[in-house]
Amino acid sequence: MTQSYPNTRLRRTRATGWSRNLHRENVLTPADLIWPLFVTEGSSVEEPITSLLGVSRWSVDGIVARAKEAVDLGIPVVALFPNTQADRRSDDGAEAHNPDNLMCRAIRAIKQECGDDIGVLTDVALDPYTSHGQDGLLNADGYVVNDDTVAVLVDQALNQAEAGADIIAPSDMMDGRVHAIRMALEMGGHTNVQIMSYAAKYASAFYGPFRDAVGSGGLLKGDKKSYQMDPANGLEALREVEMDIAEGADSVMVKPGLAYLDIVRAVKDRFDVPVFAYQVSGEYAMIEAAAAAGAGDRDALVLETLMAFKRAGCSGVLTYHAPLAARLLNG
Repeated sequence: MTQSYPNTRLRRTRATGWSRNLHRENVLTPADLIWPLFVTEGSSVEEPITSLLGVSRWSVDGIVARAKEAVDLGIPVVALFPNTQADRRSDDGAEAHNPDNLMCRAIRAIKQECGDDIGVLTDVALDPYTSHGQDGLLNADGYVVNDDTVAVLVDQALNQAEAGADIIAPSDMMDGRVHAIRMALEMGGHTNVQIMSYAAKYASAFYGPFRDAVGSGGLLKGDKKSYQMDPANGLEALREVEMDIAEGADSVMVKPGLAYLDIVRAVKDRFDVPVFAYQVSGEYAMIEAAAAAGAGDRDALVLETLMAFKRAGCSGVLTYHAPLAARLLNG
Protein backbone atom coordinates (compact mmCIF):
# COMPACT_ATOMS: atom_id res chain seq x y z
CA MET A 1 0.00 0.00 0.00
CA THR A 2 1.35 3.43 -0.93
CA GLN A 3 2.04 5.57 2.12
CA SER A 4 0.56 9.06 2.12
CA TYR A 5 2.24 12.20 3.42
CA PRO A 6 -0.61 14.74 3.35
CA ASN A 7 1.28 17.56 5.07
CA THR A 8 4.53 17.23 3.14
CA ARG A 9 5.20 19.66 0.31
CA LEU A 10 8.69 19.33 -1.14
CA ARG A 11 8.17 22.57 -3.02
CA ARG A 12 8.25 24.58 0.22
CA THR A 13 12.03 24.53 0.30
CA ARG A 14 12.21 25.49 -3.39
CA ALA A 15 9.94 28.51 -3.17
CA THR A 16 12.62 31.18 -2.64
CA GLY A 17 16.23 31.71 -3.62
CA TRP A 18 17.52 31.87 -0.04
CA SER A 19 15.80 28.59 0.77
CA ARG A 20 17.17 26.87 -2.32
CA ASN A 21 20.65 28.04 -1.30
CA LEU A 22 20.12 26.77 2.24
CA HIS A 23 19.01 23.30 1.16
CA ARG A 24 21.45 22.82 -1.73
CA GLU A 25 23.12 19.40 -1.40
CA ASN A 26 26.18 20.07 -3.57
CA VAL A 27 28.24 23.20 -4.13
CA LEU A 28 30.49 23.99 -7.09
CA THR A 29 33.37 26.45 -6.67
CA PRO A 30 36.44 27.40 -8.74
CA ALA A 31 38.48 25.23 -6.36
CA ASP A 32 36.78 22.18 -7.93
CA LEU A 33 38.25 22.90 -11.36
CA ILE A 34 41.41 21.80 -13.17
CA TRP A 35 42.23 23.67 -16.39
CA PRO A 36 43.81 21.60 -19.22
CA LEU A 37 46.27 23.63 -21.33
CA PHE A 38 48.10 22.80 -24.55
CA VAL A 39 51.74 23.83 -24.97
CA THR A 40 53.41 24.55 -28.31
CA GLU A 41 56.78 25.83 -29.48
CA GLY A 42 57.67 29.46 -30.07
CA SER A 43 57.30 32.78 -28.31
CA SER A 44 54.10 34.82 -27.96
CA VAL A 45 52.29 32.10 -29.92
CA GLU A 46 48.58 31.37 -29.74
CA GLU A 47 47.26 28.71 -32.12
CA PRO A 48 43.46 28.32 -32.08
CA ILE A 49 42.38 24.68 -32.32
CA THR A 50 39.81 24.39 -35.10
CA SER A 51 37.98 21.36 -33.68
CA LEU A 52 38.02 22.81 -30.14
CA LEU A 53 36.40 26.22 -30.57
CA GLY A 54 37.66 28.73 -28.01
CA VAL A 55 40.69 26.64 -26.99
CA SER A 56 44.24 27.37 -28.17
CA ARG A 57 47.75 26.02 -28.00
CA TRP A 58 50.08 28.45 -26.22
CA SER A 59 53.81 28.90 -26.24
CA VAL A 60 55.45 28.64 -22.81
CA ASP A 61 55.10 32.37 -22.09
CA GLY A 62 51.39 32.13 -22.86
CA ILE A 63 51.05 29.09 -20.62
CA VAL A 64 52.56 31.10 -17.76
CA ALA A 65 50.02 33.85 -18.40
CA ARG A 66 47.21 31.30 -18.31
CA ALA A 67 48.57 29.91 -15.01
CA LYS A 68 48.54 33.42 -13.51
CA GLU A 69 44.98 33.83 -14.79
CA ALA A 70 44.03 30.58 -13.07
CA VAL A 71 45.49 31.84 -9.78
CA ASP A 72 43.44 35.04 -10.06
CA LEU A 73 40.28 33.03 -10.77
CA GLY A 74 40.81 30.64 -7.85
CA ILE A 75 41.50 27.60 -10.06
CA PRO A 76 43.97 25.47 -8.06
CA VAL A 77 45.57 23.32 -10.78
CA VAL A 78 46.49 23.50 -14.46
CA ALA A 79 47.05 20.31 -16.49
CA LEU A 80 49.66 20.43 -19.25
CA PHE A 81 49.68 18.62 -22.60
CA PRO A 82 52.40 19.22 -25.21
CA ASN A 83 52.06 19.49 -28.98
CA THR A 84 55.44 18.02 -29.86
CA GLN A 85 56.93 19.01 -33.21
CA ALA A 86 56.95 16.31 -35.87
CA ASP A 87 60.73 16.19 -36.13
CA ARG A 88 60.96 15.41 -32.40
CA ARG A 89 58.57 12.47 -32.56
CA SER A 90 59.93 8.95 -32.89
CA ASP A 91 58.81 5.35 -32.63
CA ASP A 92 60.17 5.14 -29.08
CA GLY A 93 58.96 8.58 -27.92
CA ALA A 94 62.45 9.53 -26.73
CA GLU A 95 61.54 13.24 -26.51
CA ALA A 96 59.49 12.39 -23.40
CA HIS A 97 62.81 11.97 -21.53
CA ASN A 98 64.35 15.22 -22.73
CA PRO A 99 64.70 17.49 -19.66
CA ASP A 100 64.30 20.48 -21.97
CA ASN A 101 61.17 19.30 -23.76
CA LEU A 102 58.03 21.43 -24.02
CA MET A 103 56.42 19.93 -20.94
CA CYS A 104 59.44 20.44 -18.70
CA ARG A 105 60.05 24.00 -19.91
CA ALA A 106 56.41 24.86 -19.20
CA ILE A 107 56.54 23.29 -15.73
CA ARG A 108 59.67 25.21 -14.78
CA ALA A 109 58.32 28.48 -16.14
CA ILE A 110 55.05 28.18 -14.22
CA LYS A 111 56.81 27.26 -11.00
CA GLN A 112 59.30 30.09 -11.38
CA GLU A 113 56.52 32.66 -11.79
CA CYS A 114 53.75 31.22 -9.61
CA GLY A 115 55.49 28.97 -7.09
CA ASP A 116 53.03 27.08 -4.91
CA ASP A 117 50.16 29.44 -5.72
CA ILE A 118 49.09 26.84 -8.28
CA GLY A 119 49.54 23.12 -8.80
CA VAL A 120 50.89 21.67 -12.05
CA LEU A 121 49.49 18.34 -13.22
CA THR A 122 51.38 16.57 -16.02
CA ASP A 123 50.27 13.87 -18.40
CA VAL A 124 52.37 10.69 -18.51
CA ALA A 125 51.87 8.76 -21.76
CA LEU A 126 53.84 8.52 -24.98
CA ASP A 127 51.22 9.54 -27.55
CA PRO A 128 52.37 13.20 -27.66
CA TYR A 129 55.90 11.96 -28.47
CA THR A 130 55.49 8.90 -30.72
CA SER A 131 55.44 8.98 -34.50
CA HIS A 132 52.67 6.35 -34.50
CA GLY A 133 50.34 8.11 -32.03
CA GLN A 134 50.06 5.21 -29.60
CA ASP A 135 50.54 5.65 -25.84
CA GLY A 136 53.34 3.10 -25.64
CA LEU A 137 56.00 1.13 -27.47
CA LEU A 138 55.09 -1.20 -30.33
CA ASN A 139 56.38 -4.67 -31.07
CA ALA A 140 56.91 -6.04 -34.57
CA ASP A 141 53.21 -6.88 -34.85
CA GLY A 142 52.13 -3.34 -33.95
CA TYR A 143 50.92 -4.36 -30.47
CA VAL A 144 51.53 -1.92 -27.60
CA VAL A 145 53.78 -3.83 -25.20
CA ASN A 146 53.15 -3.35 -21.50
CA ASP A 147 56.27 -3.80 -19.39
CA ASP A 148 58.75 -2.12 -21.73
CA THR A 149 56.35 0.81 -21.98
CA VAL A 150 56.10 1.04 -18.17
CA ALA A 151 59.88 1.36 -17.92
CA VAL A 152 59.78 4.31 -20.33
CA LEU A 153 56.86 5.91 -18.49
CA VAL A 154 58.84 5.78 -15.24
CA ASP A 155 61.62 7.79 -16.86
CA GLN A 156 59.06 10.25 -18.25
CA ALA A 157 57.47 10.70 -14.81
CA LEU A 158 60.83 11.29 -13.14
CA ASN A 159 61.74 13.83 -15.83
CA GLN A 160 58.56 15.78 -15.09
CA ALA A 161 58.95 15.52 -11.31
CA GLU A 162 62.48 16.86 -11.50
CA ALA A 163 61.18 19.81 -13.54
CA GLY A 164 58.78 20.63 -10.71
CA ALA A 165 55.51 18.80 -11.45
CA ASP A 166 53.18 18.56 -8.46
CA ILE A 167 50.89 15.81 -9.74
CA ILE A 168 51.90 13.03 -12.11
CA ALA A 169 48.92 11.73 -14.06
CA PRO A 170 49.56 8.47 -15.96
CA SER A 171 46.97 8.32 -18.76
CA ASP A 172 48.40 5.37 -20.69
CA MET A 173 46.44 2.51 -19.02
CA MET A 174 49.41 0.13 -18.90
CA ASP A 175 49.16 -2.48 -16.12
CA GLY A 176 51.45 -1.86 -13.15
CA ARG A 177 52.58 1.63 -14.08
CA VAL A 178 51.29 3.32 -10.90
CA HIS A 179 53.38 1.07 -8.64
CA ALA A 180 56.48 1.50 -10.81
CA ILE A 181 56.12 5.29 -10.90
CA ARG A 182 55.40 5.53 -7.16
CA MET A 183 58.51 3.52 -6.30
CA ALA A 184 60.66 5.58 -8.65
CA LEU A 185 59.36 8.85 -7.18
CA GLU A 186 60.09 7.65 -3.65
CA MET A 187 63.59 6.50 -4.53
CA GLY A 188 64.21 9.73 -6.45
CA GLY A 189 63.38 11.93 -3.49
CA HIS A 190 60.00 13.07 -4.83
CA THR A 191 57.96 11.83 -1.89
CA ASN A 192 55.44 14.66 -2.02
CA VAL A 193 54.70 14.41 -5.74
CA GLN A 194 51.17 13.09 -6.09
CA ILE A 195 49.86 10.52 -8.54
CA MET A 196 46.41 11.06 -10.03
CA SER A 197 45.85 7.90 -12.00
CA TYR A 198 43.67 7.73 -15.09
CA ALA A 199 42.32 4.56 -13.50
CA ALA A 200 39.21 4.09 -15.64
CA LYS A 201 40.01 5.52 -19.07
CA TYR A 202 37.71 4.26 -21.78
CA ALA A 203 38.33 3.72 -25.49
CA SER A 204 35.96 6.54 -26.30
CA ALA A 205 34.74 8.33 -29.41
CA PHE A 206 34.89 11.64 -27.50
CA TYR A 207 38.67 12.19 -27.78
CA GLY A 208 38.94 13.43 -31.37
CA PRO A 209 39.53 17.17 -30.76
CA PHE A 210 42.13 16.42 -28.07
CA ARG A 211 44.16 14.34 -30.51
CA ASP A 212 44.08 17.26 -32.91
CA ALA A 213 45.29 19.53 -30.11
CA VAL A 214 48.36 17.42 -29.30
CA GLY A 215 49.04 16.57 -32.93
CA SER A 216 48.57 12.81 -32.65
CA GLY A 217 45.22 12.39 -34.38
CA GLY A 218 46.52 12.14 -37.94
CA LEU A 219 49.40 9.92 -36.81
CA LEU A 220 47.46 7.24 -34.96
CA LYS A 221 47.89 3.80 -36.47
CA GLY A 222 45.06 1.49 -35.45
CA ASP A 223 43.14 2.11 -32.25
CA LYS A 224 43.73 1.97 -28.49
CA LYS A 225 41.25 -0.74 -27.58
CA SER A 226 43.92 -3.19 -26.40
CA TYR A 227 44.71 -0.99 -23.39
CA GLN A 228 41.89 1.53 -22.93
CA MET A 229 38.68 0.15 -21.43
CA ASP A 230 35.65 -1.19 -23.28
CA PRO A 231 32.73 1.27 -22.87
CA ALA A 232 30.46 -1.71 -22.15
CA ASN A 233 32.28 -2.53 -18.90
CA GLY A 234 31.60 -1.15 -15.44
CA LEU A 235 32.81 -3.75 -12.95
CA GLU A 236 36.18 -3.82 -14.68
CA ALA A 237 36.57 -0.12 -13.84
CA LEU A 238 36.29 -0.96 -10.15
CA ARG A 239 39.05 -3.55 -10.52
CA GLU A 240 41.26 -0.99 -12.25
CA VAL A 241 40.66 1.58 -9.51
CA GLU A 242 41.29 -0.95 -6.75
CA MET A 243 44.62 -1.93 -8.29
CA ASP A 244 45.77 1.67 -8.75
CA ILE A 245 44.92 2.58 -5.17
CA ALA A 246 46.84 -0.46 -3.93
CA GLU A 247 49.80 0.56 -6.11
CA GLY A 248 50.01 4.03 -4.55
CA ALA A 249 47.68 6.40 -6.40
CA ASP A 250 46.68 9.41 -4.30
CA SER A 251 43.58 10.03 -6.40
CA VAL A 252 41.88 8.42 -9.39
CA MET A 253 40.22 9.68 -12.53
CA VAL A 254 37.35 8.52 -14.71
CA LYS A 255 37.57 9.53 -18.38
CA PRO A 256 35.43 10.59 -20.24
CA GLY A 257 32.99 12.27 -17.87
CA LEU A 258 29.31 12.73 -18.65
CA ALA A 259 28.80 9.36 -20.36
CA TYR A 260 30.43 7.64 -17.36
CA LEU A 261 28.81 9.29 -14.34
CA ASP A 262 27.65 5.84 -13.23
CA ILE A 263 31.31 4.82 -12.99
CA VAL A 264 32.15 7.93 -10.96
CA ARG A 265 29.34 7.13 -8.53
CA ALA A 266 30.33 3.47 -8.25
CA VAL A 267 33.98 4.36 -7.58
CA LYS A 268 33.00 6.95 -4.97
CA ASP A 269 30.69 4.53 -3.20
CA ARG A 270 33.23 1.69 -3.17
CA PHE A 271 36.52 3.43 -2.34
CA ASP A 272 37.65 6.00 0.19
CA VAL A 273 39.77 8.02 -2.25
CA PRO A 274 39.36 11.35 -4.10
CA VAL A 275 37.70 10.79 -7.49
CA PHE A 276 38.11 13.15 -10.44
CA ALA A 277 36.59 13.16 -13.91
CA TYR A 278 37.76 14.61 -17.21
CA GLN A 279 35.13 16.48 -19.19
CA VAL A 280 36.88 15.64 -22.42
CA SER A 281 37.27 17.54 -25.68
CA GLY A 282 34.29 15.94 -27.40
CA GLU A 283 32.02 16.84 -24.49
CA TYR A 284 33.29 20.43 -24.53
CA ALA A 285 32.75 20.61 -28.29
CA MET A 286 29.16 19.36 -27.98
CA ILE A 287 28.30 22.08 -25.46
CA GLU A 288 29.87 24.72 -27.69
CA ALA A 289 28.01 23.41 -30.74
CA ALA A 290 24.70 23.33 -28.87
CA ALA A 291 25.19 26.91 -27.67
CA ALA A 292 26.18 28.09 -31.15
CA ALA A 293 23.06 26.46 -32.62
CA GLY A 294 20.81 28.16 -30.07
CA ALA A 295 19.91 24.82 -28.51
CA GLY A 296 20.79 25.97 -24.99
CA ASP A 297 22.34 28.74 -22.95
CA ARG A 298 26.10 28.17 -22.89
CA ASP A 299 26.68 29.40 -19.34
CA ALA A 300 23.81 27.36 -17.95
CA LEU A 301 24.90 24.24 -19.83
CA VAL A 302 28.45 24.56 -18.50
CA LEU A 303 27.45 24.98 -14.86
CA GLU A 304 24.78 22.27 -14.99
CA THR A 305 27.12 19.66 -16.43
CA LEU A 306 29.85 20.53 -13.94
CA MET A 307 27.35 20.24 -11.08
CA ALA A 308 26.45 16.78 -12.40
CA PHE A 309 30.05 15.70 -11.78
CA LYS A 310 29.92 17.01 -8.21
CA ARG A 311 26.58 15.32 -7.58
CA ALA A 312 27.98 12.03 -8.85
CA GLY A 313 30.80 12.24 -6.28
CA CYS A 314 33.71 14.04 -7.95
CA SER A 315 36.22 15.93 -5.85
CA GLY A 316 37.06 17.94 -8.96
CA VAL A 317 36.76 18.12 -12.74
CA LEU A 318 39.25 18.66 -15.56
CA THR A 319 37.43 20.92 -18.00
CA TYR A 320 38.30 23.30 -20.84
CA HIS A 321 35.46 25.45 -19.54
CA ALA A 322 37.36 26.06 -16.28
CA PRO A 323 38.04 29.81 -16.79
CA LEU A 324 34.47 30.48 -17.95
CA ALA A 325 33.01 28.48 -15.08
CA ALA A 326 35.25 30.19 -12.54
CA ARG A 327 34.17 33.63 -13.75
CA LEU A 328 30.53 32.63 -13.53
CA LEU A 329 30.97 31.20 -10.05
CA ASN A 330 32.92 34.21 -8.87
CA GLY A 331 30.07 36.43 -9.96
